[in-house]
Amino acid sequence: MSTPHPAAEVADRPVGHDGAKVTITEKPGWTAGAGAAGALILTLLILFPGGIGLFIWGVERDRAAGIALGVVAVLISVILAPMIRVISPGHTHVVQFFGRYLGTNRRTGLSLIPPLAYSTKVSVRVRNFETNEIKVNDLNGNPVIIGAIIVWQVADTAKATFAVENVEEFIHSQSESALRHVATSHPYDGGTAQLPSLSGSTDLVSRELADEVAARVKVAGLEIIEARISALSYAPEIAQSMLQRQQAAAIVDARETIVEGAVTMVESALAQLEAKQIVDLDPERRAAMVSNLLVVLCSDSNPQPMINTGSLYT
Repeated sequence: MSTPHPAAEVADRPVGHDGAKVTITEKPGWTAGAGAAGALILTLLILFPGGIGLFIWGVERDRAAGIALGVVAVLISVILAPMIRVISPGHTHVVQFFGRYLGTNRRTGLSLIPPLAYSTKVSVRVRNFETNEIKVNDLNGNPVIIGAIIVWQVADTAKATFAVENVEEFIHSQSESALRHVATSHPYDGGTAQLPSLSGSTDLVSRELADEVAARVKVAGLEIIEARISALSYAPEIAQSMLQRQQAAAIVDARETIVEGAVTMVESALAQLEAKQIVDLDPERRAAMVSNLLVVLCSDSNPQPMINTGSLYT
C-alpha cells in the first residue's frame, strides 16, 4: 500500500476550523486604584522637575553625580508616567506587556497598570446598527427585501481584541449572513405554527435571528441584546403581482363572510315566517324566496324593488 504524500494530507485538512481560532478569554489584570495613581502623580511632579534641576545643576557645576542622578530621575519619570490611566464609564483597557496579554482593566477613573505595559481601549457600551436592505428568496422562492436592527455589546474584551481583526466589520458581515439565512428559511406570508412566516410572526423570526447572530459572533466575545426586523417587503419585480393576490384573497374572505351572514339571515327570516304563520310557502316558492333574499343580501349594488301585482304564481 502506498503512503500518502504529506502535502496531500495538508491539502485535505480543513482551513479555518477550531485549530485556527485564537483561544483567549478575558481575565482581570493587575491594577491599582485612584489612591495609588494620585500618589504616583505627586511623585512624578516632584521627581521629573527635580531630575531636570539636578541635571542642569550638574552641568553648570561640572558634577557628574548630579548629571547622572538627573538623568536617572527623568528616565524613571518617563517609565512610570505611562502607568497612569484614566478610564471613563463604559470603557475598558486591555493591557499587554510586550505582546503578552496581562488582563483587562475595568476600573473607572484613575488607575495604574504595570510599568512598561501598554493598553488598548475597548468600549463595552451598548451599540446598535441597521443592516443593509438585502434581497433574498424566501422559502417559497419569492424575492423579498429585508433588513434588521442589531443591538449588541462587547462581553469579552480579550476575544474582541485578539480573536478578530475588526469587531464592527465582523458583526456587520455576520449579521447580514444570518439575516439572509433566516429569511430563506421562512415564507413571506401564510406560515404555520411549525413554520412561522416573516410577515405574520415577526417576534418569533426576530428571536431566531438574534440567536443565530449570537452563535456566529460568539467567537469574537460579543453579546446580542436584541434583533428586530426593520424592513420587509416583496421585491419590486413581483410586488404588483403579490398585491393583486392579496387583494383577491381579501375579496374571497369578504365574500365568504357576506354569504355566511346572508344564509344566517335567510334562515332566521324563514323561521320567523313559519313560527308566526304569516305565510305558507310551498317548496318552489320557498326556494324562490331564498334565492331573492340571497341576491339582495349578497349584491354589490342596491337592488331595485319590483311590485308584483298578480298572484304568487304569476
